[in-house]
Amino acid sequence: MTHKPRFELPQLAMAMAFTLSLAGCGGGGGGGGIASTPGLVPSTAAPAAPATPPEAAAPPDATAAPVATSPKPTWRGVSLAGAEFGESKLPGIHGQDYIYPANDSVGYYKRKGMNLVRLPFLWERLQPQLNQELDSNELERLKSFVAAATAGGTDVLLDPHNYARWHASVIGSAEVPQAAFADLWRRLALQFKDNPRVLFGLMNEPHDMSTETWVAAANAGIAAIRATGAANVITVPGNGWTGAHSWFANSYGTPNAEAMLAVTDSGNNLVFEVHQYLDGDSAGKLDTCVSETIGVERLRDFTGWLKTHGKRGMLGEFAGGNNETCRLGITAMLQHMKDNDAQWAGWAWWAGGPWWGSYPFSIEPQSSGDRPQMNWLTPFLN
Repeated sequence: MTHKPRFELPQLAMAMAFTLSLAGCGGGGGGGGIASTPGLVPSTAAPAAPATPPEAAAPPDATAAPVATSPKPTWRGVSLAGAEFGESKLPGIHGQDYIYPANDSVGYYKRKGMNLVRLPFLWERLQPQLNQELDSNELERLKSFVAAATAGGTDVLLDPHNYARWHASVIGSAEVPQAAFADLWRRLALQFKDNPRVLFGLMNEPHDMSTETWVAAANAGIAAIRATGAANVITVPGNGWTGAHSWFANSYGTPNAEAMLAVTDSGNNLVFEVHQYLDGDSAGKLDTCVSETIGVERLRDFTGWLKTHGKRGMLGEFAGGNNETCRLGITAMLQHMKDNDAQWAGWAWWAGGPWWGSYPFSIEPQSSGDRPQMNWLTPFLN
């Protein structure tokens, strides 16, 4: 399966063709929790019951009763892309090669009923040297956006959009040991642990590594976060581009359905993040969707895994082009998550942000008004 490389130029004429790559996104798959009042502070909720101990992964049991979970807010939002652009020009020039969303850009989405922004950014810009201080200018941009968004009542999911890599070297290698990944998250947690509206998304779409290596890295990152005293929600992706459709597959090594049961969190405030697109190979490169039911079909087994093991999930990326098949497929997928809200904590559309131009998945508003896909999401935002 092929996946989308990042945009290298902010000129959004580059996004006009439907088959062009997605900025910072890889494609693939999904999110749990019982809905309560939107905007509730997640880390102040009562902790859920202890997670089921690791065991051999079992196929979803359609007859199993839903696992009781503590009430949690349902996150409904969008990835505001831009800070992860320009990977080939690291560190790049802010405003020319990459951009953070304006502090007031969240207002449109909040008025529509969204309560979450997923914020992609690049590890290399934030931490130019492993195990060293975060870049002060980049950190200030990150903190400024987070402060403005959360002060307005919107939660922010931090997203190092790096595919489990730093300068192309995979986490767990000699160049990027797991301790360096843990160091990044220790430093981020120290900056944001006092803001319960901040969610810590460990990494975007790990791939081309052993699943066990990724699980060990994830556990190191989680432990480093909790060691700071942070109680924030942590989202953990799977290996193999974290596709919901491939959660039980072994094409990338040990299936996520088996290996991810070894992920542990002393804070018991964990969500498993998957991504899911509806085109032929789930990569999100095309504006076409396989069928009106493909979204539900690709989420169903992961939903069953969440239910069987008492886990919660997040659909961290999904999208579809402006056509009737995609509209019906996206609507059915959102309804599936709503119907299984004891397992699904929420979702974030890919994508919004100021540099998308005519990119076919963008829901950034135009001067003429809302994008068509925003109208698909609206019934699920109230």
